[in-house]
Amino acid sequence: MAHRKLLLVFGCLAFLAACASQPPPAVEGPALDPGQARALIEELLPRGVADRSGWATDIYAGFSTQGLVLNRKTVCAVIAVTAQESDFHTDPVVPGLGAIARKEIDSRAQRADIPLLIVHAALNLRSPDGRTYSERVDAARTERDLSNIYEDFIGSIPLARTLFADRNPIRTRGPMQVNVEFANQYAAVRSYPYRVKGSLAEEVFTRRGSLYFGIAHLFAYEPHYEAYIFRFADFNAGQYASRNAAFQAAAGRASGLPLTPDGALLSDEGGTNSPGETELALRSLSGRLTLNQKEIHHALEQGKSQAFAQTDLYQRVFALAQRTARRPLPRALIPTISLHGPKISRALTTSWYAHRVNGRFEQCERR
Repeated sequence: MAHRKLLLVFGCLAFLAACASQPPPAVEGPALDPGQARALIEELLPRGVADRSGWATDIYAGFSTQGLVLNRKTVCAVIAVTAQESDFHTDPVVPGLGAIARKEIDSRAQRADIPLLIVHAALNLRSPDGRTYSERVDAARTERDLSNIYEDFIGSIPLARTLFADRNPIRTRGPMQVNVEFANQYAAVRSYPYRVKGSLAEEVFTRRGSLYFGIAHLFAYEPHYEAYIFRFADFNAGQYASRNAAFQAAAGRASGLPLTPDGALLSDEGGTNSPGETELALRSLSGRLTLNQKEIHHALEQGKSQAFAQTDLYQRVFALAQRTARRPLPRALIPTISLHGPKISRALTTSWYAHRVNGRFEQCERR
């Protein structure tokens, strides 16, 4: 499904470098040898999954090549996310994809003040495979089909570069629906271990590539959560989003100001550096925290790394909030986020996503 492409997963390279250098998650259970690991994965895969051996091999490789711990819990987490995102189809069919794509193209044209007549005329031009772009859009069944159309369209029609900012809009790909930006940035600090035909963005469409980067997104960081449901929320909202949401809730309690615990500590509206509601609430506590505005902002800039939990800001906000509450406060909360995207036609939230995946995770553990 379409992920929220904003906050999220896509921190700066410094953050990802920190992720890549962190140890594997501390999870229970002895290490398994390769044969035991593959047997466990095949045992846990849902009934009806085709090519069980192939899935087991690629899941095992996703853990082993990154030095991540593989056991029943970690495998079930990957299985739960994959089942939710694609039901174990490498290139899943999206019902009504052509209509969804046309609606999105028209919407982008209207936002760019481009007359629809001009856009539709461009779509009726012949594409490199002999069909018109319009015919190919109508025939598209999977995101990979649509991505290929966009690549040809952007490369051949100048108008398309205006519509799509010279960038393929299919950003989440493969059976774990991994964001291309995350994959590119993660690969910049931890080399992808396989030979890539074409681009890394194309590799994310493959089962091997999507599982590799999806497993990285789930486990190549250590947030010290007590329950896996927060990792599933982070998969949807971005690494450390659940920790940051709990911090925002504490900041709201300490300041008395209403804050939406969405996991985004810094404002990114309009690409400006103007402070968001979280930073403004913390500035109101500046005296009580004995931190100036520059120190507060510097700490918030570490919000997509493990280091944020060691900052004076994090420690002092929780200390202040717990004195106000007169009780310990949770260090992880599911972020309050409404999900939006061309493929989403009903009201969905990160909480819905996390609970849905967690249910699959618990079912896998019982299997």
